[in-house]
Amino acid sequence: MQQIINFLIRNKNSLLYLLLLFLSLFFTVQSHTYHKSKFITSTNFFIGGLYNWQQGVTQYFDLKSENEKLLEENKKLRNRISSLQVQDSLTSYIDSTSFATPYLYIKANVYRNDYSKLDNYILLNKGSKDSIQPDMGVITDKGIVGIVESVSNNYSSVISILNSNSSINAGLKKSNQYGSLVWNGKNPNVVQLETVPRQALLKIGDTIITNGRSTIFPKGIGIGTILDYKLDRSQNYYTIDVKLFNDMTDLGYVYTIQSNRKEEIQELVKTQNEQ
Repeated sequence: MQQIINFLIRNKNSLLYLLLLFLSLFFTVQSHTYHKSKFITSTNFFIGGLYNWQQGVTQYFDLKSENEKLLEENKKLRNRISSLQVQDSLTSYIDSTSFATPYLYIKANVYRNDYSKLDNYILLNKGSKDSIQPDMGVITDKGIVGIVESVSNNYSSVISILNSNSSINAGLKKSNQYGSLVWNGKNPNVVQLETVPRQALLKIGDTIITNGRSTIFPKGIGIGTILDYKLDRSQNYYTIDVKLFNDMTDLGYVYTIQSNRKEEIQELVKTQNEQ
């Protein structure tokens, strides 16, 4: 208590000045309409600024939950689009309530991502208990990422497209020519599309997509654009450098693709091979 009294005595002149200044401002604002209006406007501006700052902080910490909601919505939309595409290809009407979509999308988070080695892998935080299985395709909203190789209960190991053992069917968006998508181990932003026939009409900037000739990826998933190409005249095939849509060094959320017709197709292929 004595310290408070000593502080008041020591600073009495400054405190008296501040008190008189406050009183003079108060009476000025109360007795003049113009000053009162300006004071209220300034107060509202200050409070509004504090409110906007608070809202910004709140929204920042809510980003994770909002992203989760968006991913869940995107998954539902992808599954719905997949179903509609098949229905649209049919000549007769089929009740959509009893019609199964050929592909099912399951969202997952990237737990670990390698991209600086020759054979890179990606670890996802979803496994067999989440219906993830080997040979499922993995994509983002921009393009393909890789193929699931093995799973445990809670995690999945994915062969990245940045892997010397990776080989994926892909082709030109504007035509039916296709080849094998591989990686030469040099640039994590550029992969190679090999064995494209010389009859293909190529142009820098053309889009490369999955061609749907396997049960892993649906047709039309984006991969990248043509960066450069060269013709091997001895074999009459192009080797194309493809600039990836995805930044493979910065992966967060992905979708795995489950083909609901995989076993049926494989069974037919097996029957044909045995004939």
